[in-house]
Amino acid sequence: MTTESTDQAPVRQLAGGIRRADGTPVRVLVVDDESTLTDLLQMALRYEGWDVRTAADGRTAVAAAREFRPDAVVLDIMLPDIDGLQVLARIREDRPEAPVLFLTAKDSLDDRLKGLTAGGDDYVTKPFSLEEVVARLRGLVRRSTLTTAAASDPVIEIGDLTLNEDSHEVSRGGELIELTATEFELLRFLMRNPRRVLSKSQILDRVWSYDFGGRSSVVEIYISYLRKKIDAGREPMIHTVRGAGYLIKQAV
Repeated sequence: MTTESTDQAPVRQLAGGIRRADGTPVRVLVVDDESTLTDLLQMALRYEGWDVRTAADGRTAVAAAREFRPDAVVLDIMLPDIDGLQVLARIREDRPEAPVLFLTAKDSLDDRLKGLTAGGDDYVTKPFSLEEVVARLRGLVRRSTLTTAAASDPVIEIGDLTLNEDSHEVSRGGELIELTATEFELLRFLMRNPRRVLSKSQILDRVWSYDFGGRSSVVEIYISYLRKKIDAGREPMIHTVRGAGYLIKQAV
């Protein structure tokens, strides 16, 4: 099956579901060595009108990602050759903005945080419902670099920090900063609420649409990621309000 070559095209919400702006289907790569599972996911995602490829091992997944150039990836951590974390690192080399949903039997909080700190954008444990996986993917695709913002002015500025919701470009002092889909969504939420303290629960609800068993460690981790990229070597803009949450304001 051939795929159109336009890379990182925006998507839009149509009556039949999310599609790229040129009308072509969103592309999803599903990686798991359980054929029954990949068959079910392929069926469910094709029902969404999406173009789906599958891979049963890590090396095949990396090759498929380079050829297929997916808009989103569903990735098992435990694969027969190289593990999903290594696959993620290799996919990120070519597709740094494509959101990745981990799908795995490893269900401890440490395992979840390990997957997210490796660069994953979401995490679903087995057994799972197809409806949940599809819903999570819809959310990831909508907020990824594919999404066309509906705001009349897509550019948000706070001091020398600029975020463009259309192009998903972020810069500070004129220097471009690369962010993952989740980092971008977190920064956008902060910048849409300048000088306002946002609690961990508010951030979890807005950025992830759920929490990790009531634990907020993932928020602390992603705030630290943003600080390293936004504030490193500069006057800090992202601040912690002890016992209350986080806020962003112009550096002084």
